[in-house]
Amino acid sequence: MDNLTTAILSALGLVALAVFIRWQLLGRRRSLGTPEDRTTYETLHTASLTAPALRRGLNAESATKSLPHVRELLRTPTVAITDVHGALAWDGPGSPEDVAHLTSAAVKTGATQASDHAIVAPLSVEDRVVGTLVVVSEEASAGLARATTEVARWMSSQLELAELDKSRTALMEAELRALRAQISPHFIYNSLGAIASFVRTDPERARELLLEFADFTRYSFRRHGEFTTLAEELRSIERYLVLEKARFGDRLRIVTRIAPEVLSVTLPFLSVQPLVENAVRHGLEAKAGNGTITVIALDAGTECVITIEDDGIGVEPDKVRAALLGQETSESVGLGNVDERMRTVYGNEYGIVIETAPGLGTKVTMRVPKFAPSIDG
Repeated sequence: MDNLTTAILSALGLVALAVFIRWQLLGRRRSLGTPEDRTTYETLHTASLTAPALRRGLNAESATKSLPHVRELLRTPTVAITDVHGALAWDGPGSPEDVAHLTSAAVKTGATQASDHAIVAPLSVEDRVVGTLVVVSEEASAGLARATTEVARWMSSQLELAELDKSRTALMEAELRALRAQISPHFIYNSLGAIASFVRTDPERARELLLEFADFTRYSFRRHGEFTTLAEELRSIERYLVLEKARFGDRLRIVTRIAPEVLSVTLPFLSVQPLVENAVRHGLEAKAGNGTITVIALDAGTECVITIEDDGIGVEPDKVRAALLGQETSESVGLGNVDERMRTVYGNEYGIVIETAPGLGTKVTMRVPKFAPSIDG
């Protein structure tokens, strides 16, 4: 057999092998693996459909939405979800009165209760029973009891996540109120002083500044929403700088560089504005001569990178560390507050980064994920 024939046969063999492998892979894809694989996938998929409702907490609406999926997981004639007072949702034959003694015992003891035809497992959040999962079947077997208990434990974990979300929301609201209280007196005093200086000399300018002041305070003290878009935050910053420029005059120079594609990025409300105020208040006020504030927002793949820089007097690094630890002084405006809220929302790796030294100005950098499940989901 010559070399050409050998080469042709080898090539045909490789093609045949490739076709065989592809056929095998396609056959597996069509079958979605073994029966056990399919069962596992279906169970996980059903659980994933149950989670969003439970993540809103335990109430009649979340119970009603999650109940069909719970029923599919357990495959019993009747399933129900209760709180500690009574049934929130019931699906199937029977009534809450039929299992009232079991639900009462499950709430009281925190342990699964069973009879010949019913199983009741507690739903707990931080060792506190908040409700029960009820299953009614022709035969309450030991296997069904184990399955019901495990599903109830999984549901409890989702309810605990809902409680954590509520705690995080309450914490952020408290921090936001503290930030508003810290910023407002100083800024309001200076802004009204600047507006008053124009009332006689330039009434039209005073009117324009007063409108800017009204828009700025309306945004800063709004009562709805813990998040905003970068575009809205930048509009508020622009109003703030207009008011400060009225006070500083030609001493204040402003440079901005904003990538249009990051304007729609969602971020915590009042997370950039305090950094700009801090740059003006503690970077430039005490500086002799002119000063520049630079605001940059750039597209960095999956993130938006925002920097606020001033060429002011700078600050001792120890004072910055104290501010980030929450030991707020007159040396900072909300640095620790902003840092804490960024970490709370996105994780510890998203705290703000501050570069500064006496006489060398200050640069603050923050990274914001373009898509965050905790916000966009």
